[in-house]
Parts: sequence; C-alpha cells; structure tokens
Amino acid sequence: MPVPAFSDRIAAVRSFNRFFTRHIGVLREGLLHSQFTLTEMRVLYELAHHGDQPQTALCRDLGLDRGYLSRIIAKFENAGLVSKVPSATDGRAKLLHMTEQGRAVYEPFDRASREEVGDMLSRFDDASQQRLLDAMQTIRELLDQEAGLKYAQPFVLRTHRAGDMEWITRRHGELYTKLQGWDSSFETLVGEICTDFERHFDPALERCWIAEMGGKPVGSIAVARSGEQGVAKLRLLLVEEEARGYGLGSRLVEECHRFARAAGYRKMRLWTTDQQREARHIYRSKGYVLVAEEPVHAFGKDMVNETWELDL
Repeated sequence: MPVPAFSDRIAAVRSFNRFFTRHIGVLREGLLHSQFTLTEMRVLYELAHHGDQPQTALCRDLGLDRGYLSRIIAKFENAGLVSKVPSATDGRAKLLHMTEQGRAVYEPFDRASREEVGDMLSRFDDASQQRLLDAMQTIRELLDQEAGLKYAQPFVLRTHRAGDMEWITRRHGELYTKLQGWDSSFETLVGEICTDFERHFDPALERCWIAEMGGKPVGSIAVARSGEQGVAKLRLLLVEEEARGYGLGSRLVEECHRFARAAGYRKMRLWTTDQQREARHIYRSKGYVLVAEEPVHAFGKDMVNETWELDL
C-alpha cells in the first residue's frame, strides 16, 4: 500500500478533527446546551474534579492565556460559582475554589456529559469499546511523546481484576519492608483489607484502580465504604518507585474523588502514619485535614497513626 503524501496526511488529520468534534458535540451552541463555552466548561471541570488549585496551575494545565483565564474567573466569581480561598500550606497564596452554588450548577452538565458518552459507547460491544479506548490511548501517547510535555502521563488506569488484590498485598509488604523497615504484620493487614474489599465489594459504592506502565502494574488505590452514611474510605494507595515523578499518586487520589462524588459520598476519610511523607503531602495538597493522631507501636516501629478527612 503506497504511503500517502504529507499534504494528504495533513488533510486526513484535519478531516478526523472535524469528524470527532462533530461526534462529541463541541460545535453546538453552548456545550451540553449550557450557557458555557467549551473553555469555561473545562475550567469548571478542573475545579470540580481536581479540587482547589492556584490560577497559575490552571493556566499551565489548560494552556490558556493568563488574561483570558482571569476574565473567565472574574465571570465565575460574579456569578457565585467560584471563590478564592487561602492555601492550607501557604496563607499568602490564594486557591481557586468551586462554591456549593458552582457545584450545583456544574454537576447536571457533568452528569449529562457522562450520559452522552455512555450512550455513544453503548452502541458498541465490549471488544469494539476496547478498540476505541486503545486507539485513543495510542493518540495520546504519540502526541505526548512528540511534544515532550512535562505533564505527559506514561501510565493508564484500569479497574481491578482477578489477581490484582494478591499483587497489591505482596507489593505493599515488599515496599514497606524495603523503604520503611516494617515487619510482615503490615502485609498481613493489607491482605485482610483486600480480602474484606473483595468479599463485600459493591460496585455502585466501591472501586479499585490499578495503574499500569507498559502493561506492568505500578500503582493502586481504592474507594471503600466506611459504614458511616455518606463517608467513604480512601485505601490501598501505592506507587512503585519507578513510577514516581509523573504525578501518579495525585492522579490516583483524584480518580477516587471523582468516583466518590458521583457515588453520592460527601466526605473522604483515610488512615496513614506520620512516616508516609510523600502520601501526606498529596493528601494535604488535595485539601485533606488531619483530624486525629495516636502514638502507637506497630509493624515493628514506633509511629503516629493519623486520620485525615476531606469534605467533598
């Protein structure tokens, strides 16, 4: 088969862009029949799903002009959708925060978007859906690799399947023995958590994700019921050493928040210790607050048990 001329390849990419935008509906007057433009909806999406963040981070992540974003934020502030709040780690810094009114306005559009994508996917069988997702992932990988983007994410997330809980248990035990010097009782505890999660798994209220790089598992996290109405547990966060530095831990936590909000939870709760510095940094950056501490001797070490919470 002859290789098409470069000009023909350019035309093919432009044709695909027109085809795809027509199918996902961005050419409609008002995205999802709303009063918001596509860019405005992207800003709302970032704040709704990724939590409070500096305006400079939004500029970088969305590739927006600072003045253009400032005008969008001013519009949202005037409408009561967004406010500016002090950073929990730097009182001088201000973070963009979606208000309750903003969340009430945004969530129907978010739900409508999920339903539209669900309707589109439902036209295909499972094998065809996977082909579509694989093709999308290939496009992302190639474009990120070519652009050399610092925020390119060389990992993919999937929900857990047979054998994953054994991997989570084993790697928690191995990593915490290597990095923290903990004894085997920690692996036993993780095994009990995984067994309980599997035995009582409710897909409507619980979810576990595995991160993969090159087909190899490199991370995990889970949302589990707490037994308290409206409160979910964040559990089993793990990032392999070779997968650090790509923002994977932060992405896994964000995925939990996204699912928890959609499932109707109003609060996240987690247990960690004062020895998990990197994880604690992620939790704090996402808005978690330390609500309880208890000095203990566990897993062969003296440490402080900590409970952190986040209002969704």
